[in-house]
Amino acid sequence: MADGNLISTNTVIQGCTLTLLNQPFEINLMPIKLGSFDVVIAQVMKNKSDEKRLENILVVREYPDVFQEELRGLPPVRQVEFQIDLTPRAAPVARAPYRLAPSRMQELSNQLQELADRGFIRPSTSP
Repeated sequence: MADGNLISTNTVIQGCTLTLLNQPFEINLMPIKLGSFDVVIAQVMKNKSDEKRLENILVVREYPDVFQEELRGLPPVRQVEFQIDLTPRAAPVARAPYRLAPSRMQELSNQLQELADRGFIRPSTSP
């Protein structure tokens, strides 16, 4: 399980059809007791050959001259925090705003508001 606990079963129900969004999928089911959930859909990694391989990643195949012959593996997942340190008392560049048609300006305004609402951007604190 994702938390590191192991759950075992010796029952496999083969050849079941799961339909999602009118798309049928042939799957095998393994019944297990898992809290209050009626159904849990998961991919079981049987062995190392089921793991994502570097040579199957599209960008690695498209640009082979950029990547080493023997890749050591994917980098570890990291939390990235960064900031841009502003120069004290720096003045903004004096430029007129980019001109857009009213319909495009409205679309830009809507997209900026959506990004601000989601917390991806915030108003500038620079002068």
